[in-house]
Amino acid sequence: MGDSKEGGAESPPAGAAAREGLSLLSQGESEEPSAQGSALFLGGNEVKSRAVVKYSSAPPRTAFARLEEKTDLKLPPANWLRESAKLGPAGTTILGNSKKSKPFSSFGMAYDFIDSVGNDVDVVSDSENIKKLLKIPYSKSHVSMAVHRIGRTLLLDELDIQELFMRSSQTGDWTWLKEFYQRLIDQKWQRKKKSKEHWYQKAILSKFLYYSINGDGAAQPVPSAAEQQESSSSDQTNDSDGASWPAPFEMPSSVSEDPSASSQGSEPLEPSYIVGHVASAPKEQNLTTLFNDGENSQGLKNDFVRNILWTFEDIHMLVGSNMPIFGGGRYPAVSLRLRDNNKPINVLTGIDYWLDNLICNVPELVMCFHVNGIVQKYEMIKTEEIPNLENSNFSTKVIKDIAQNILSFLKSNCTKEGHTYWLFKASGSDIVKLYDLTTLCEETEDKYQNPFTMPVAILLYKVACNMMMKKNQNKKHYGTIRTLLLNCVKLLDKSRHPQIIASANYMLSELFQLDEPKKEESSESPLNENSDESYSEEEEEMPDSDENGSYSTSSDPSDDNKAVAIIKSVGELSVPEKYKSIHQIRPSCTFPVCHDTEERCRLVLSYVLEGLKSVDSSIKKESDLPAADPNTPIPLKYEDESTRGGPEGLEKQMALFLDKMGSLQKGNYSSQSGMIPGSWQHKMKLQLILKSSKAYYVLSDAAMSLQKYGRALRYIKLALQSHDTYCCLCTNMLSEVLLFLSQYLTLCGDIQLMLAQNANNRAAHLEEFNYQTKEDQEILHSLHRESSCQGFAWATDLSTDLESQLSVSCKCYEAANEILQFSDLKSQNPEHYVQVLKRMGNIRNEIGVFYMNQAAALQSERVVSKSVSTAEQQLWKKSFSCFEKGIHNFESIDDATNAALLLCNTGRLMRICAQAHCGAGDEFKREFSPEEGLYYNKAVDYYLRALRSLGTRDIHPAVWDSVNWELSTTYFTMATLQQDYAPLSRKAQEQIEKEVSEAMMKSLKHCDVDSVSARQPLCQYRAATIHHRLASMYHSCLRNQVGDEHLRKQHRVLADLHYSKAVKLFQLLRDAPCELLRVQLERVAFAEFQMTSQNSNVGKLKTLSGALDIMVRTKHAFQLIRKELVEEFDQPKSDESTPAADSSPSLNREEVVKLLSIFESRLSFLLLQSIKLLSSTKKKTSSNTEDDVVLKTNKQIYSQLLRATANKSAALLERTDILVHLLDQLARGGSGGVQ
Repeated sequence: MGDSKEGGAESPPAGAAAREGLSLLSQGESEEPSAQGSALFLGGNEVKSRAVVKYSSAPPRTAFARLEEKTDLKLPPANWLRESAKLGPAGTTILGNSKKSKPFSSFGMAYDFIDSVGNDVDVVSDSENIKKLLKIPYSKSHVSMAVHRIGRTLLLDELDIQELFMRSSQTGDWTWLKEFYQRLIDQKWQRKKKSKEHWYQKAILSKFLYYSINGDGAAQPVPSAAEQQESSSSDQTNDSDGASWPAPFEMPSSVSEDPSASSQGSEPLEPSYIVGHVASAPKEQNLTTLFNDGENSQGLKNDFVRNILWTFEDIHMLVGSNMPIFGGGRYPAVSLRLRDNNKPINVLTGIDYWLDNLICNVPELVMCFHVNGIVQKYEMIKTEEIPNLENSNFSTKVIKDIAQNILSFLKSNCTKEGHTYWLFKASGSDIVKLYDLTTLCEETEDKYQNPFTMPVAILLYKVACNMMMKKNQNKKHYGTIRTLLLNCVKLLDKSRHPQIIASANYMLSELFQLDEPKKEESSESPLNENSDESYSEEEEEMPDSDENGSYSTSSDPSDDNKAVAIIKSVGELSVPEKYKSIHQIRPSCTFPVCHDTEERCRLVLSYVLEGLKSVDSSIKKESDLPAADPNTPIPLKYEDESTRGGPEGLEKQMALFLDKMGSLQKGNYSSQSGMIPGSWQHKMKLQLILKSSKAYYVLSDAAMSLQKYGRALRYIKLALQSHDTYCCLCTNMLSEVLLFLSQYLTLCGDIQLMLAQNANNRAAHLEEFNYQTKEDQEILHSLHRESSCQGFAWATDLSTDLESQLSVSCKCYEAANEILQFSDLKSQNPEHYVQVLKRMGNIRNEIGVFYMNQAAALQSERVVSKSVSTAEQQLWKKSFSCFEKGIHNFESIDDATNAALLLCNTGRLMRICAQAHCGAGDEFKREFSPEEGLYYNKAVDYYLRALRSLGTRDIHPAVWDSVNWELSTTYFTMATLQQDYAPLSRKAQEQIEKEVSEAMMKSLKHCDVDSVSARQPLCQYRAATIHHRLASMYHSCLRNQVGDEHLRKQHRVLADLHYSKAVKLFQLLRDAPCELLRVQLERVAFAEFQMTSQNSNVGKLKTLSGALDIMVRTKHAFQLIRKELVEEFDQPKSDESTPAADSSPSLNREEVVKLLSIFESRLSFLLLQSIKLLSSTKKKTSSNTEDDVVLKTNKQIYSQLLRATANKSAALLERTDILVHLLDQLARGGSGGVQ
């Protein structure tokens, strides 16, 4: 054993402390020189075998001592049963004295190599069990093994029926199995004692191995007590075998319901399985293993000298072996065997030796032959030659087929995880049967009598834990993890193992990603749409069989119906692929596809509830606790540590915040149920409560997106109640948990705002809000054990008052924002911070608009003459304050668009204030007041600020256009009021005219008539009205002004310019014929006014000609009026039910009649003046043919007009038609001699 690379040289002894630091050897460090594995070509059939030592506790290999001939092995060597440096710490285990494996040996290995279980490895077992299975077709001896399935891995352990029933006789533990065995298999069962020959052979083998490491080959004298020691060692072996069977598993008292049980003895009892600290960081699945590795009172430890990952063909096995391996010199690795020369090697022995060497990757076998204990000779055989030895011929291909058939048989039938299967072949029988002991055990009074239950549950849990801890795990493993945990929970008694059940349920809840995007729900790789139970314990048995019907259940009368499956003849195992499994052992268990968020959250909450129930059931009842003195204050965890800074400072801030929110009621600083901080119950309940709060938050968010606001408020209330309880229990507040609270409050604010905006469905929302499932009630009951859950009650009340709903929404956002100011949450979560500030700005805008509308309503109800009320002024102040805060919120996150909208709303508020001040005083004496001017100018300032905030139109064209329009409207309103209600008592006429002109021009500047949009006609109408008003103003100035000729001329030009611009714009509009007509009539009046100041006939005639030309151009307006009159006339005929009054908004008949009368009179006047002037001109000058034609035409038109106006009974449409006809004639005939 001289190989210095032996991994176990530095490893702890096999029986030492738990193997937390196992030295997992790489291929180069493994025990054998050819650790890469080998492919053996034996008898023309290729058999692939590869072995890698994963762990070894054997000392460095030493060369074996070749014994001299005639050495008497019956005499003990001097070193027999004594420790030696060459043996190392493994001692007698290496030399085979503890050959019998323990009943849970595979579990010990599985705990140590948890990474391999459930995934990469097909079988975990002792090498002796593997050999026994592969020899079934060759052997008549009985086979009894326990089989367990974990994922795709099978664990095989010897089930020593004799040992079991001996124990049953003493304790009564296994009576159900003993009765079953006697009834169906062996009715006259009795313990079979091992023969003297058995103990003799065992003793001389032991002595031979000790001789082989002694080195001198001589039998040294030993103390006379050696013989006694030999017999006692045999007894010890026997005893130890017996003691290895444990009683049915129960939790030690230290994890019982009494938390103080661990301190009853002189030394605290360590629980065999303790829940490790589940990481406090919510997103980290940092789940430490629940259990101490391997070492515990039940003997679940890995006590093999070496653990080997053996690949035999396509079968991957984790095998434990205690075979002694010697090496050194010419033989780097050999196995040493002792054979009786009188007994030839048979097939069973050959297979045994061959498999041992394959498993341990030993290339050679050294056999020492003896006769009656006297050494005869040594013989060396290569491993690949063993199958061809005389009397021991066997086909390696057949062995391979047997291995594949047995594995397929077991995989096809041992389908239920957590169940204990029993593979049994009676001695001398050809029939192999497989029983499900778990099902048989459940039929008895106590289903927890199966001693495998607890180790299996632990292993299921540990494998799931291990898979969870791997950050890079793909979601495809979630189905496997879930199945492992569900089966683990099913195996355990809730009252005995609350800790494991709580932890398993928490991990089950962690499998469902609550925050994943919705689109991923349907694309989570190939996950079958199985129901929740599709792969659970109720799964229907589907034993596979090939087309030949290889095995069946109870097809023979001799077969009992309790067997899961039967191999009718061991000979079948040698037939290639006879038992080829149709399906794998489901390496990827299906994970339930949750078609919507609610389904996923409900699953999470169901697991959380089970976990909470387990925790609560393990906590002492309140009545059992010592009564607390009500006068003694419970110290706050923050107070003592607040001076240190860091996280403690954060906790103090949080305490103050919760106090302000009303969360920390008196005496509510710690658990009310009596949980001890730091206990497993405390840690686990914290995690479960946090998980429930997250699930309720996601449910609330989903309900919000479906516009089910009552349901959303109910869920967010439960989320906040969960979080409130978490805050009461938590001793170390994490910033991430505070972020969750901020998110919950933000969503709560959103819900309250939507409820305020959807008041019409209040009854439906209230009904949804008050509904509660049984699950929610039970979770709330668990929360109430720790806290009153009233911390955020103010945020989740369903109010019927709009103002209070908006106020609560605002308070939620403010609270969310305040939390983000703690520590560096704001900088760590910039996106959430921006969202909170946006919402704060938005809700303040909503509240500001609410108060502004209330003020406007009060204003409309107020009597005109009364002054502004105090209530109005208070509403203005509230509204203004909200807008200012909202603007600040948006500006702080550089949201220019929303800031501009709020500035625009503030401008609107200023206009409402201005309008409120215009009502005071008598309507006839009314003047534009200074207060109006002040507020309108403030409005202008806010609109200009909004434009500056936006910068350019490209930022947000719609908002830019809206602000521009509002600004234009403000200037226009201000100018109109100053024009209509001129403050002549305070200002001169000229100053007023100047201010009106400036305001109108500014309004015009911000009125975009060119851009094509929905607002373009409005802009055109506004611009036309502005030009009309300016023209009228200059016209009026011209009439009233005396003196300054330059100014008169300027006014004349401006009036003419604005009239022409107004006409152009009104002509673009289809719905303003009256306005167009009025402007044209004013232009005619303007021409008439100019004519009065003219002296020459030529000048007058020219002006008249221009006026008549304007009259001709009004034809467009009359055509529009005629069109509307015709439509109005036709409408009652087509639809009798529609009253004619419906069309009145489009055409004001009174206005039309009035304008028509004025038009007729002015046209009559102009025609008469034209006739007079043309007639007088004709007398003075020579005949002018052109003037004669005009005169004649004008006379005809004048005559027709007089006849038409004389007919007072003519309808409006008729009068319009006549005027259109006359204007046509006038246009054709010319209106004057001078053009």
